[in-house]
Amino acid sequence: MRPIDKQAMILVLVTVVVDQVSKQLLMTWLASTGAVVTVIDGFFRLVMVWNRGVSFGLMGGDQALPPWVLSGVAIAVCIGLFLWLRRTDRALTGWGIGLVMGGAIGNVIDRARWGAVFDFADFHVGQWHWPAFNIADAAIVVGVGLMLLDSLLAETRRTP
Repeated sequence: MRPIDKQAMILVLVTVVVDQVSKQLLMTWLASTGAVVTVIDGFFRLVMVWNRGVSFGLMGGDQALPPWVLSGVAIAVCIGLFLWLRRTDRALTGWGIGLVMGGAIGNVIDRARWGAVFDFADFHVGQWHWPAFNIADAAIVVGVGLMLLDSLLAETRRTP
């Protein structure tokens, strides 16, 4: 196995473990404390939110897709990302793929266990409010960011 593949698979494993452990610990703790804990007043709270949609609650209203559909899409994306990983030799892309795959798998596990994804990080400033998210969601965002950054860096190297 190539070093980039090992690094990506380690990131997948670490992301899934940290995501699932954090969810289990926070779910237990928040259930015992009343489901909302202010960490930084006016900025950050820990909450219990069940996301039945896709990332950040998109398409999660009354007409949410069944969990198995969303999980099937996530698994298909992971297969595509794994094939991409096997073809790349770029570290940032490999690390990004590992984070996205780990985040997707973490949320698939939630859908299999509970029929929805458990989100807990709630950031807000004044009237601006970001949808609640979890470690898996953060890993997906960081992973996509790494892949975009790597793409931009590759373009600047190719430009004369």
